[in-house]
Amino acid sequence: MTVFSSTTNFRAARDQLLHLRGDLPGAVSEFVWPDVGENFNWATDWFDVIATDNTRTALWIVEEDGSEIKVTFAEMAERSDRVATWLSDQGVGRGDHVMLMLGNQVELWEAMLAILKLGAVILPTSTVLATNDLADRVARGRVDHVIANAEDTDKFAGVPGDYTRIGIGPASDGWRSFADAYNVDARDVNAVVAADEPSLIYFTSGTTSKPKMVVHTQTSYPVGHLSTMYWLGLQPGDVHLAISSPGWGKHAWSCFFAPWNAEATVFVYNYSRFNPSALKAQLERAEVSTFCAPPTVWRMLIQSDLGTKPPAMREILSAGEPLNPEVINQIQKSWSLVVRDGYGQTETTAIIANAPGSALKSGSMGQPLPGVHVALLDPITGELADEGEICLDLSQPAVNLMAGYFEDPERTSAATRDGYFHTGDVATRDENGYITFIGRTDDIFKSSDYKVSPFEVESVLIEHPAIAEAAVVPAPDATRLNIAKAYIALAAGWEPTEETAKAVLLHARLGLPPYMRVRRIEFYELPKTISGKIRRVDLRNREADAANENVRLPDEWRDDQFPDIRSAGAHPA
Repeated sequence: MTVFSSTTNFRAARDQLLHLRGDLPGAVSEFVWPDVGENFNWATDWFDVIATDNTRTALWIVEEDGSEIKVTFAEMAERSDRVATWLSDQGVGRGDHVMLMLGNQVELWEAMLAILKLGAVILPTSTVLATNDLADRVARGRVDHVIANAEDTDKFAGVPGDYTRIGIGPASDGWRSFADAYNVDARDVNAVVAADEPSLIYFTSGTTSKPKMVVHTQTSYPVGHLSTMYWLGLQPGDVHLAISSPGWGKHAWSCFFAPWNAEATVFVYNYSRFNPSALKAQLERAEVSTFCAPPTVWRMLIQSDLGTKPPAMREILSAGEPLNPEVINQIQKSWSLVVRDGYGQTETTAIIANAPGSALKSGSMGQPLPGVHVALLDPITGELADEGEICLDLSQPAVNLMAGYFEDPERTSAATRDGYFHTGDVATRDENGYITFIGRTDDIFKSSDYKVSPFEVESVLIEHPAIAEAAVVPAPDATRLNIAKAYIALAAGWEPTEETAKAVLLHARLGLPPYMRVRRIEFYELPKTISGKIRRVDLRNREADAANENVRLPDEWRDDQFPDIRSAGAHPA
């Protein structure tokens, strides 16, 4: 197999980051994005190269019933070659859009590699979507082919379009069988593709509007995830578990590109219902060395008996939403490891993080990663500031940034205006370069002319043992413009009683300054996107509707119901 200069350059950059693990200042100073040339296909120019005669495990999937499958790098390359050959025979070609709607199963990884090898474009799609969502995505995404499990094929009966239907599992009418791919002899169907050609289109989670379609190139995710690899602290031979659902960008971050950039094993544990004890048993049995989970999972873990650290565990991480300091502290006490936050968006790879070996600042999500040029812009003046919107400076190389939003030049232009990519998130930066998340630009609100960050209030709230999760939104108020209202998901063993409400409101009063104080709470099932992010927009709308109708929500508790609370604490009401 010929190793092209693009592969050599990619490996050199990768090895440089591996060598500089634990030395963020050195990595930031020395690292430059590799020149992979005009043509680059990560699946053939990188994965197939490292897979040659490689008998180490690339993918290890364990099911809830104990059954498992292990696939070596060499086997994965050969299996994906067969799938690519068969897909080519089904009409899948360079530039085609392929909707991939699978769970964490071996066919997902085979298909992703095969589609990349063909130069086609992957549209990862969650299996929980309903017919109306699929119809929207098939139409807007200009889908040419669909690959889905047999149990989901009925959803497409109401999805119009002239697209090839490929099913996995029992045969379905009108659907071709993916299993036939295993019976073909692999041919060289690999496409030579330009480095700036599309490779993936991701639908964002849609916390506030119809999902955007994010276009990534043959380099922006495959090469860009060198920054994610560095954040995760991955090394060749590691066993890496990231709890993530296919269909979302984080899955490609931590279950595909980053670990295989590092030549690590992707470990997957499938379960129908989260069981902390079962998960911890798998962490020990598989000797998982690096573990990444969303904040919700970490919160559920600390509500169980964390026990001692799994013996092989070296790095623990969190991403998706900011992880509150109290959760980090509790895990550190039990495991003597610090959960390292990382930040990025579907539009990017990891761009800010607490990197391996770096000193951590409580509450901060860290510093810019190697190759990433972060600027904070005042949202009013547009000037550089120590508090403002997190942006990427486009005057510097931004390899790990999307190409744009699919067929939406206006939205792309707005996101990249004035020479910066605008994330829509607000943060502060201290004198040492540590960046602390404040909130989404549309989540932050004014109360008595003070700016309130829901994340800061929520971080104080979840220090109370009754609270598993909290979402803080503005409740319109005639005197203060808005006051902070907290919607609360209770921890196990707590009931939504007057006593609990009083305890939470007292905790908030003692722990927060007056302008941030939570004056109303409601025990409530938090609305979430299918990727698990809290839809605060629904809660804001609920509060606005109640204010417009001049009604009090019936299950709401207010601090004025408890006179002894209002007299507590050092701060006046």
